Amino acid sequence: MAEKKVSLAVKKLSGEESGTVSLNPAVFGIKDENVQVVHDAVNVELANARQATAKTKKRHEVSGGGKKPFRQKGTGRARAGSTRSPIWVGGGTVFGPDGMQSYELKQNKKAHKLALRTVLSEKVADKKLIVVEDIAAEKISTKAVSESLKAIGAEGKTLIVIDYPEDEKAAVGVQNFILSAQNIAAVGMDEIDNVSVYDVLYADNIVISKGGVKKIEEALQ
Repeated sequence: MAEKKVSLAVKKLSGEESGTVSLNPAVFGIKDENVQVVHDAVNVELANARQATAKTKKRHEVSGGGKKPFRQKGTGRARAGSTRSPIWVGGGTVFGPDGMQSYELKQNKKAHKLALRTVLSEKVADKKLIVVEDIAAEKISTKAVSESLKAIGAEGKTLIVIDYPEDEKAAVGVQNFILSAQNIAAVGMDEIDNVSVYDVLYADNIVISKGGVKKIEEALQ
């Protein structure tokens, strides 16, 4: 179920409003929570982000143990053939991670798109989606970008959706913005074709360009 009509104000990075943009209600106006789909999307992202490099040594990988630690009989102790035994301190590990384990999970594209539409719609409903004319900076300046984010109301944890234009000159402005914003602790950035459901949920505000909105609508329909 979706809203019949959704529109948001478009702001300049100075904070001034420059008009409005109509949003596709099928992408930004979903009312259903779709809890399970969103939950699955987050689980998939977090699981696939794991390095899975943990490793323990099995019995044959532990050094030493070539000599029988003590004679078979007469000591009163249980017989032992090697200090590599898993029951010995410093011995091998049984059923431990071998460095080859995989935690990869999958979610079909249709479900992932629904999850992304759902969390974006939630941000729109909460008035946490901020649409700007362009995401670009004339020069590299963390202070200037920080002031711009404050001017448009993007305070707290902010996710900026980056859309690289085809024009080389415009792309330089976007790169300047990225280099400036990456020094701000509360700011994260996702490229337009790889927006994370987890990142959207985690952020207090989402900043996206007017052109980026249309690209997301095309991708998620």
